[in-house]
Amino acid sequence: MNALRSPVVLVTTTAVSIAAVLVGLNVYGEAAAPSAANAAVRVDQVGYVRGETKRAYVMGPVKALAGARFKVVDAKDKVVTAGRLGAVTGHWNAKYPSVRTVDLSALDKPGTYRIVLSGSAAGHSPAFRIADASELMTPLVRDNVRFLQAQRDGADVLPGVLKHGPSHLADEHATVYADPHYDEAGEELLDERLTPTGDTVDASGGWFDAGDFLKFTGTTAYSTAELLLAERDLPAMPALSAEADHGLSWLDRMWDGDSGTLYAQVGIGAGNDAVRTDHDVWRLPEADDRLDVSPGDPDYTIKHRPVFRANAPGEPITPSLAGRVAAVFALAAQRAADSDPDQAREWLEKAAAVYDLADTDPDPDKPLVTAFPSGFYPEDSWQDDLEFAGAELALAARELGDDREGDWTADAARLARAYLDSDVKGTLNVADVSALAHVDLATALDGARSNGVGAADLNKDLRRQLEEGVDHAGHDPFGAGAVYDDFDAVPHTFGLVATARLYAKATGDTRYDAFAGRQRGWALGANPWGTSFMIGAGEVYPHCPEHQLANLRGSHDGKGAILRGAVVNGPNAAAKLADLNGFPTMKKCTAAPPSGAWTDFDGKGSRYVDDVGAWQTVEPSLDFTTTALLAFALTAQDEDA
Repeated sequence: MNALRSPVVLVTTTAVSIAAVLVGLNVYGEAAAPSAANAAVRVDQVGYVRGETKRAYVMGPVKALAGARFKVVDAKDKVVTAGRLGAVTGHWNAKYPSVRTVDLSALDKPGTYRIVLSGSAAGHSPAFRIADASELMTPLVRDNVRFLQAQRDGADVLPGVLKHGPSHLADEHATVYADPHYDEAGEELLDERLTPTGDTVDASGGWFDAGDFLKFTGTTAYSTAELLLAERDLPAMPALSAEADHGLSWLDRMWDGDSGTLYAQVGIGAGNDAVRTDHDVWRLPEADDRLDVSPGDPDYTIKHRPVFRANAPGEPITPSLAGRVAAVFALAAQRAADSDPDQAREWLEKAAAVYDLADTDPDPDKPLVTAFPSGFYPEDSWQDDLEFAGAELALAARELGDDREGDWTADAARLARAYLDSDVKGTLNVADVSALAHVDLATALDGARSNGVGAADLNKDLRRQLEEGVDHAGHDPFGAGAVYDDFDAVPHTFGLVATARLYAKATGDTRYDAFAGRQRGWALGANPWGTSFMIGAGEVYPHCPEHQLANLRGSHDGKGAILRGAVVNGPNAAAKLADLNGFPTMKKCTAAPPSGAWTDFDGKGSRYVDDVGAWQTVEPSLDFTTTALLAFALTAQDEDA
């Protein structure tokens, strides 16, 4: 598989060559000193942007690294720079106790390079490029879009390399059910049967949420918003625009303006003996339509998937869902304001209607209803979602000359004040959109203050988010800004990258540019495991994602197509990987080195496994991928980085 998008060097990855890169063996074609110890060299495998601070890492025995030297060679094996390793950044684990840096900042000539160790340590890095931001980042965005195309559900699918056919056509006439009830852990459905409300809805289309086939309004809205925001920076990418349209179309079906109902979820992932769920069967998505089932059969809810509501008709809507859906509709209004003002006004009215139904006084003792069970996508904050909606409504009103602009701006500022004063502040990810909200609210305020909030307050909170990452990075041997012994390490990392770029774009303050570059590098290979966490990016990347379509139709054996562009969770707490998923129909994946090949690099309570059963580390999802896409899109336009 060609995994390096370089016009100069094409690298074919096999289990042997991947393993060689992982353990740092000197297979580069030159002899190591007899006493040299193996070390591992970690780089951003996609590459470094010209002009930015560039850092690689070497991990190995303390004495070996103390006397080691490095050289950087180009695609013709010519040495372009050399020197000693930099400062020790900390201890990683027993086998690789010392971590040191390699400063590549002076390397600015476009090309493809490798780092080769000599002296008391032996090893080499994967290939990496030096290029302009747009040249490096735009292909990554295109690959992210390919993943979204592979996730399409319904009749309007794009077969692509994984040959995915139309699926879940029964969603076009889906039955709406009353809210299901779960045990405290959210693992077992307590209802003997689901209770239909008597309503049906066209829930067809949209995207699969992750490696399964469930569809969620919350994650789809989050991802669609990021596509629309990325489109501002990459307006000439038709495939990106088409996926934004695909997400919008499905969200439009999830909102019934006539009855004032927002639908939250299609499919069920946790059931009981009488209600089989999406997570009980490993199959191709189109197989569900071929099931011969009747009401009362346990598999009935696999073919005829239930739809659950975010609110009863006309009743208040969970504020987090109302906020992000309204924000998406308002972004759609801004997008169409010049080309189709009438359509833009339709989107604006839909956004306003959803926004007006938001429950602004939710019960603090009950979880926000983002999914069923709520533990699938837990969320503590909601003011950030409504701030996001208010800001986008205000900007859409400004574009269309709507006199509600001032009211929405003031409302967004009030909600921002509530978020800033709360104790549930986070950083950019599917559960916190405050970074997106703050930047556009500052634009809506246009230098003014409202409800005790001005641009300075919003920018201060953006710095708070980034400083949390900077502080964590300062205590981590590989400069990681996100926590990697819990879920969502990689999307949180890309969230920090996107936030740094948004902050610099909004303020002109570039103090976090180097931090952003290092975080991007960590997610793309400059980490202890030496793997990119985006499929197809770099020489070493996930080959065995926990993704049904990729496993059954893709590269489980290294010979088929890959789920290019998908972003996975990355490392997780070692304790969370005690049990891996398994299904009789799951194909054993031999495309990557054995799971044990990664063990030497685990440390600090974290573990990474590239195994089809390891949903904890290699299940891709919509929100992971679009957060990376937004980070790449913002970086692509930052030619002065």
